[in-house]
Amino acid sequence: MNKKILITGGTGYIGSHTAVELIQKGYEVFIIDNFSNSHSSVLNGIKAITGIEPHFTKLDLNQSDEVKKYFETHHDLDAVIHFAALKAVGESTANPLLYYKNNIISLLNVLENMIEFQIPHLVFSSSCTVYGEPEKLPIKENAPIKPAVSPYGNTKQIAEEIINDTIRSNEHLKACLLRYFNPIGAHPSGLIGELPIGIPNNLVPYITQTAAGIRDVLRVYGDDYDTPDGTCIRDYIHVVDLAKAHIAALERLIDKAYESDCEIFNIGTGRGNSVLEVIEAFQKVNNIKLNYIIDDRREGDVEKVWADTTKANKVLGWKAELTIEDALRDAWNWEKNYRGIH
Repeated sequence: MNKKILITGGTGYIGSHTAVELIQKGYEVFIIDNFSNSHSSVLNGIKAITGIEPHFTKLDLNQSDEVKKYFETHHDLDAVIHFAALKAVGESTANPLLYYKNNIISLLNVLENMIEFQIPHLVFSSSCTVYGEPEKLPIKENAPIKPAVSPYGNTKQIAEEIINDTIRSNEHLKACLLRYFNPIGAHPSGLIGELPIGIPNNLVPYITQTAAGIRDVLRVYGDDYDTPDGTCIRDYIHVVDLAKAHIAALERLIDKAYESDCEIFNIGTGRGNSVLEVIEAFQKVNNIKLNYIIDDRREGDVEKVWADTTKANKVLGWKAELTIEDALRDAWNWEKNYRGIH
């Protein structure tokens, strides 16, 4: 029997790429999403790549009665990969209550039903934002958890605490928390990619939309940070590599290879690139000139952060294999394909 895996937020950016990797490995994939920041067309992309249509239900995870009904119907799931959450740092600063309500209640509803129906395995989509402004780089998993710089980051800190507390009181539930850095790129087929609704909050879709003429100008938020070129530094990881990390985490749980009931792994490349470096790499690899300007700093942005990935490499047996150039080529290929640009 194929293992049945539920992906919450499975039509979103990382969720959809993870769905593809799971299907290609023979898992039976179930997706729930409310399309708050994704499109139903993503399901067509998943099917076009894999030849298999995932089981899909439109569902808002904050509606506890609806979530309960779903789990009653799908009580034989083997694991849940929980992506569903709002994820824009700037928006969370402007509207914190929206983030606390959405990101925490949805998790509580998922966990309550996992416990009731004894679904044993959870892979949780956490974030490097849990580290706040780091004291030293690269960041290890045992780095101190400092006050979050944004409400979004705080929802991830709170979510990790909730999962840990829940696991301590429920012997049937095991979890793997993946703290990932900055996902970029798209599936090399060009059939799925990052498709934010409205003005992108993330750098690379902002770049590709500017290159495609959707945005007049690319805004670089701040060039007066304490970095070599003054712009923020991030650890940019190809979304396909990131999706594969979820498979590695899932299989570690299913195979009972874990060393503790709730394990944590940083998922990144172990390298940092500045905003201007990414822009220059995009221009070079795709032979395009971007129109960009320097704007004021954006509230909630950490100055520089990149991962120590030793634990994921050695313990999880996973390593990022694709380059930033691969990611920027794939991202532009996806944008062109989606917009019909030749």
